[in-house]
Amino acid sequence: MTTLSPNDFVRTNTTVATTPLLPEIRLHLATEVTPLWEATEETLRESNVPPPYWAFAWPGGQAVARLVLDRPDLVAGKSVLDFAAGTGLVGIAAMKAGAARVQSCDIDRFALAAIAVNAELNGVEVKAVSADLVGRDLPGIDVVLAGDVCYEKPMAERVTAWLRGVAATGTLVLLGDPGRAYVPTTGIERVGRYTVPTSLELEDRETRDTTIWRLLPE
Repeated sequence: MTTLSPNDFVRTNTTVATTPLLPEIRLHLATEVTPLWEATEETLRESNVPPPYWAFAWPGGQAVARLVLDRPDLVAGKSVLDFAAGTGLVGIAAMKAGAARVQSCDIDRFALAAIAVNAELNGVEVKAVSADLVGRDLPGIDVVLAGDVCYEKPMAERVTAWLRGVAATGTLVLLGDPGRAYVPTTGIERVGRYTVPTSLELEDRETRDTTIWRLLPE
């Protein structure tokens, strides 16, 4: 049995498509969660692998990507970190909007492959970074974009505390929030809002009103 490389696995198990909110960006996307999850487990020959978050354009990420395309001044000429990047959608949008450089960070090796494959598909250069950056300083980063990181309480609290510290250094930190339970309720400033069409495979409704917040230092 030939084992596919992560890049080939992404290409084989997804379909190139766009989303209604972002017709200018093409991505390798899955149409169903379970078959892809099972294929991932079979490829790795282990169970309990992370869900294939990298194969779906989540509403928080879509909204942040739409914002930077609509307002390129936010990222133009700047060094950008796309945090918990998944498909790499947000970083790709930042490059299309004129960012000087983009690093897209994720800890899932299939996400790293998806970032590389999707960046190539869109003709932009994005550096895929495999690291848990939470708690680290981010020297040289002007803008942090986070598509959807407040869906679990422990992660939301850990990430938010870290990003507030990053914001205190003068870095612009933007969070995409499709109405998650653990998004901060204070120390945030709204910079945009979009209604994002979604799939019932991922969400409990067909659209998500998604707000992009600027995270303020405490």
